[in-house]
Amino acid sequence: MSGILIIDDDPHICKTLVQIFEKMGHGVDYSLTLKQGFDKLFSGGWDIVFLDVNLPDGNGLEAIEAIRDHSFPPEIIIMTGDSDPDGAELAMKSRAWDYMQKSGSHQQFKFSLIQALEYRQQKQSQTLGKPLKREFIIGQSRQIKRCLENVSKASNNDVPILITGETGTGKELFAKAIHENSLRHQNNFIVVDCAALPEHLVETVLFGHSKGAFTGADADKTGLIKLADRGTLFLDEVGELPLAVQKKFLRALQEKRFRPVGSKTEISSNFRLVAATHRDVSKMVKQSQFREDFYFRIASLIVEIPPLKNRKSDIPLLVTHHMNRKKELFNEFPHELSQEFIDDLSGYDWPGNVRELFNTIDFACSDAFQESMLFPKHLPDHIRVFNIQNRIKKYGPIESVSFSPKKRVPVESFSLKAYIEKMKHAYVKDLMAHTQGEIKTACQLSDLSRGHLYALLKKYNITSS
Repeated sequence: MSGILIIDDDPHICKTLVQIFEKMGHGVDYSLTLKQGFDKLFSGGWDIVFLDVNLPDGNGLEAIEAIRDHSFPPEIIIMTGDSDPDGAELAMKSRAWDYMQKSGSHQQFKFSLIQALEYRQQKQSQTLGKPLKREFIIGQSRQIKRCLENVSKASNNDVPILITGETGTGKELFAKAIHENSLRHQNNFIVVDCAALPEHLVETVLFGHSKGAFTGADADKTGLIKLADRGTLFLDEVGELPLAVQKKFLRALQEKRFRPVGSKTEISSNFRLVAATHRDVSKMVKQSQFREDFYFRIASLIVEIPPLKNRKSDIPLLVTHHMNRKKELFNEFPHELSQEFIDDLSGYDWPGNVRELFNTIDFACSDAFQESMLFPKHLPDHIRVFNIQNRIKKYGPIESVSFSPKKRVPVESFSLKAYIEKMKHAYVKDLMAHTQGEIKTACQLSDLSRGHLYALLKKYNITSS
């Protein structure tokens, strides 16, 4: 028996579907609002969710991503009374199982449910199979889990894979994971950095050459394609591969045979190709900067690695992993992480992605030296400035006290000490009003420590809420 949850604001539709699915032997429940549906969804095990688009408290299509955050999310079947092709496109891009018209027959609903349950059973059996080797791929976010699903699929076949993603996202780690989980894992994993190879050497590095093929070729040289025989060849930054080499490589990829430079004899290599790039190769094809036939050949399956800014929930795990590794490999002085430090890491956009994050942690640990706790002050200046500017944009600048010549403070009214105390009292009061009592934000804007701020609040009898 499977668990079916229906989220729709029409009681008649809900009750009709409950009757249909209960007769099929399933456990069924329904909710009339998105909030009620979410309360049930995250409190019990559901296999399938029938989700309406237009609900009183939200849009079903926009809720798909939140449902995907479940540890083992149910399959989602979207129901709509509208004929909206854009909605159907969004549902499919969000990986909904199906997109159905409410006017459909009972048989259509049954058929969609049966198919979704069969698919879910297959997926569950794969999940319960051998664990995926994912060394150094750190994260539990929905985006990373989706990537790992694709890694698992890619590991169970031999088609060429294209890995896309921004610089620093860890494309080589995912390529290595595909190799390590495949039947080729006991053989070579050969890495070719296409961006680092001089154009006049690319062909001989990949295909090898025979003795006397050119000046300086004093002996036969085995190319990297041959070294990858029965293993995996990883072409990093494949977008930098010259067009002429793409043409020759295409035949080697199709036939698994090629001729080294200067040789009259073809040799074979049974290699599996995984390529990666940070560039938009499809756009390069339109601009005649990349061969279309080569692109379609290397991209039988595309694995897209998300940028770090789209999976910030993984930052604490990544930081902990990197610091543990530093301690293990280099016996570095251990540092604890303040919550403010983690918050500032999560506030930054990380254009350099995971690579920049790890470099930042190295900088912070070096700056802290033997201080036991890492604080925002240990971060590079550009990150601190970025976060401060963001906070100013969010909360607005604190209004500064202006001293008008027409409103001079009478010297005989206050001593300097009393005047400073009065201004300090006003500043703290305005600070807490401006930040709506949020201690962390107040500390960040004023550059006061928590202890100092709490002492001032107590001194001036100002509440933080």
